Amino acid sequence: MNARRNLAFAFSMAFWGSQLVFVAQISSAQTPSTQPETQPESAPSTETLDRVVAVVNQKAILSSELDEEMQLAVLDPGRAGRGVLTPQRALQQLISRAMIHQQIRQEDLETAEPTSEDLSARLKEIRTELPACVRANCATEEGWKAFLASHELTPDRVESYLRSRLEILRFIEVRFREGIRISPEEIQTYYHETLIPQYAPGEKIPPLEQVSQRIQEILLQQQVNLLFSGWLDNLRKQGEIEVLDPSLEAADTPGTAAPGRRRGRGVSTAPSPDPRVDETPSQQGPGIE
Repeated sequence: MNARRNLAFAFSMAFWGSQLVFVAQISSAQTPSTQPETQPESAPSTETLDRVVAVVNQKAILSSELDEEMQLAVLDPGRAGRGVLTPQRALQQLISRAMIHQQIRQEDLETAEPTSEDLSARLKEIRTELPACVRANCATEEGWKAFLASHELTPDRVESYLRSRLEILRFIEVRFREGIRISPEEIQTYYHETLIPQYAPGEKIPPLEQVSQRIQEILLQQQVNLLFSGWLDNLRKQGEIEVLDPSLEAADTPGTAAPGRRRGRGVSTAPSPDPRVDETPSQQGPGIE
């Protein structure tokens, strides 16, 4: 990411009210005397600006980040047919992405940083192809602004969202895609055993040479996803994850430490979620679930 932020722990700020005590002079002998009457002090009021909901390898995840993750789910094409993003699931996405970004920084992979052209292309795809955006006519400036306003989003927040996911996508490509080779035999097997059975009797089946490149890409991504899923699962096992809010404990992540307890390295965690996260890495760019 071009903009690298270090999120600190959130602190509650207390605002203490001060009041003036007026002194009333009461005379019992028709001579002035100072008998102060103190008014009861009002209780100090506090306002919680933000709070920490989880800690990942000493990095805090804030409640405001969780709210943003749920708001930004509207930009996720992969959520179609998967229901509403719950706070528990959103937190797991944030935990996974935090660990991946930590690994990117540790390996100092500058190649993972997306270019401005990458960001522009991805934004154009969202505005012109995302079903919710198509319905809102996001291809126009007026429609895009109205769409953002209706979901309480800003252009800067959307750009940050895209930058994070493209950075992870490029990391996956560099880390896992290189070196994978798909043999002609694997392509033929997929064509005959997976592709052809999907066609109904009488439908025209494309010849192998016409779809071989696409089959190769599918098989390549399957292997990338498998490698990435295993790597992320191992990363979560080795890391320290602590969820501080009991209501955010996901039922399908038993390896995450219970509130107030820190899970140490090497302790088993839940299987890593679908590595597509937002969508499959090769297609739309990951959000990491």
